[in-house]
Amino acid sequence: MSGKKEVSILFIGDIVGRLGRAVVKKELPALKKKFSPDLIIANGENSAAGYGITESVYKELIESGIDVITMGNHMFDKKDFPKVIDSCSDIVRPANYPPSVPGRDHLIKKTRGGISIAVINLLGRVFMPAVDCPFRIGEALAEKLRKEADAVIVDFHAEATSEKRALGYHLDGKVSAVIGTHTHVMTADEQILAGGTAYLSDAGMTGASDSVIGMGKEAIIARFLTQMPHRFEPVVKGEGILNAVAVKVDAATGRAGSVERIYKLIPEEPTKD
Repeated sequence: MSGKKEVSILFIGDIVGRLGRAVVKKELPALKKKFSPDLIIANGENSAAGYGITESVYKELIESGIDVITMGNHMFDKKDFPKVIDSCSDIVRPANYPPSVPGRDHLIKKTRGGISIAVINLLGRVFMPAVDCPFRIGEALAEKLRKEADAVIVDFHAEATSEKRALGYHLDGKVSAVIGTHTHVMTADEQILAGGTAYLSDAGMTGASDSVIGMGKEAIIARFLTQMPHRFEPVVKGEGILNAVAVKVDAATGRAGSVERIYKLIPEEPTKD
């Protein structure tokens, strides 16, 4: 482990579709300049047309400057992705999936300054698919990785705020940050818990502002009104939104020193003749 003092992590909320990817590409240089992150993490489970990810989208996100992509319950919605996930070296899948599921259950990245940052992805169980216990799996993996890394960041992809807060307290002092994803709605409950773990229930999303969680609002309203099935499609043009979280961690102790929400509206690009 490194003896350096502080590490800066930027975590980008769920990237939704083509517009979300365009927002990341456009805004990341300014975010890098402002926050000087040592590691950039983004949830990418909705990055390919709103459902899952593809190899080409993975490469696009990495080329835009993202270091680690976390996933969730839509990670295998694109049928060919299980065949290529092992070659996508900067994706981490939920660690509480069955052991036979392809992909990496954690990643450790080393910064230019020699600081090691571990990234864990966990999937919730309330209103979500049946998976192994995120509390037990997360605790065991955190204990292992704290011996190998200076900081440990957890993306908890879960529906219920109660489950997210409970995991935050369960892992307090054992990891550097627990950041929730999945609802696409940024919460305003950022804090540093008593044991030094930065916490936020949900990092929100990066995609279309004029939407319902990144999807076209008309189809979603129609489904609520009629209870009939409607295909949800991501909004691909218009004003964008970027939700992210900046966390600073004392690399000597693994404790968070600060956590800051980032909320930015991005005007629609003018149409070219």
